[in-house]
Amino acid sequence: MRTTLTIDPDVEQLLKQSMHEEKLGLKAALNSALRRGLVHQKPALPLKPFRVEAKAMGLRPGFDPARLQDLADEIELEAFASTASRLRKSAS
Repeated sequence: MRTTLTIDPDVEQLLKQSMHEEKLGLKAALNSALRRGLVHQKPALPLKPFRVEAKAMGLRPGFDPARLQDLADEIELEAFASTASRLRKSAS
């Protein structure tokens, strides 16, 4: 597999040292270091697939599902008005 790696400076120094000591090229030294490091890792546990079980909740009478964004806007405006009112009272 061909790929581009960004190696941290400290790892670069260790890799160069290994290349020099073992008289290896970059590819061989990197593969050797990766094999030594990865052999000690614990195998990943198989993850149970995440599933969402949807439940019909229905909407309260008077709510139009096509206009829920309007409801969100209204709630946001009320929160803004409340915050602005508190700030005005604390400033005076």
